[in-house]
Amino acid sequence: MFSRLRHRIPQFTAAAALLLALGAQAETIEVPVGAQGGDAHVEQVRGLKKDEVTARFGEPVGIQGPVGDPAITRWEYADFFVYFERDTALHTVKKHPG
Repeated sequence: MFSRLRHRIPQFTAAAALLLALGAQAETIEVPVGAQGGDAHVEQVRGLKKDEVTARFGEPVGIQGPVGDPAITRWEYADFFVYFERDTALHTVKKHPG
């Protein structure tokens, strides 16, 4: 049984290499730097407390969390998200236009 298997290993290896080569194709998409940002401007809010963010941007459209330890909360606005650790803003993330 093992002698028959030894003769088939090179065939399996060649077939596996061919399948990997065919599946490893990827498409590269290049987006010009000027087209990446869009018009939405998001201020830096790092270090602000939740009430300061509310004063600056108004009430969020939605709130998710808190999740984990330390507690992370995500506030959703029309064009961006604000992430908080407990009561302090960590950063903002623009929404994908689409």
